[in-house]
Amino acid sequence: MKKDLLSISDFSQQEILDLLEKSADLKDKRQKGIEHLPLKGQTLGMIFNKHSTRTRISFEVGMFELGGHALFLTGDQLQLNRGETIRDSAQVLSRYLNAILIRTYDHDEVIALAEHASIPVINGLTDLNHPVQILADIFTIKEKLGRIEGVKVAYVGDGNNVAYSWMLGASLMGMHLAVACPKIYQPEPAPSLSGTGEVEVLEDPFEAVKNADVIYTDVWISMGQEEDTENKKKLLLPYQINQKLVNSAKKDVLVMHCLPAHREMEITSEVLDGKHSIVFDQAENRLHVQKAILETLLLKSI
Repeated sequence: MKKDLLSISDFSQQEILDLLEKSADLKDKRQKGIEHLPLKGQTLGMIFNKHSTRTRISFEVGMFELGGHALFLTGDQLQLNRGETIRDSAQVLSRYLNAILIRTYDHDEVIALAEHASIPVINGLTDLNHPVQILADIFTIKEKLGRIEGVKVAYVGDGNNVAYSWMLGASLMGMHLAVACPKIYQPEPAPSLSGTGEVEVLEDPFEAVKNADVIYTDVWISMGQEEDTENKKKLLLPYQINQKLVNSAKKDVLVMHCLPAHREMEITSEVLDGKHSIVFDQAENRLHVQKAILETLLLKSI
């Protein structure tokens, strides 16, 4: 039976813990040069309607390292942009491929694709949700702190798709998430937060980072949302991750950013390149977790 990953809540807490264990094993195998080809002969179709660095490369390299093949497809290369229905495209792609990764704007488009496809569909990002990023972030936190439950994450900045996904992930995994945003940019309320975690939405970034184990941020201006940028930047300026804010958290606080970073905007170079930053370890871990997602979903669907 096929399983999709459209939102982090599509996985149970135990399934995520199993995924993190698999990620650690795959990372270890790669570092030791151990060949591991469970997806030999399988093909992943990757539909990209938004630009990407980490998502595209981690899935494409990940599929290759697992013995499979990845096809990079943009919207203008497919008949979807010329009027073919999602339903028809999903049925055709299901006959050719073993799984579909899609990175697009409208989350409903991903839901419709999964509904009509008979193969696993993976959400590589929508305007609402970014589950593959948050799974890699949780893996990174576990790797650095040795635990997940009870960890306090302070998300500071724009309440975008990453903030929304963090709300789902923190609740499910028993974490404490404090989201600090201006009222106008607070994240869309999650429909159901199932789990033992604590999620709070605040306006004061200094209150959010108090006793935080991790400070997390993302870009202020997301793809496709470039209107009225100057006013938005002005409102978000007090939410910049700078040394003053870092000093208000725990002494050994970790700083994370899902990248790409606009230096001196949502985060200063002093912090991004500083001793608290684990940003590039976080970016590397996208590869290992993406491989675990691929192996889990594709082997489950056989």
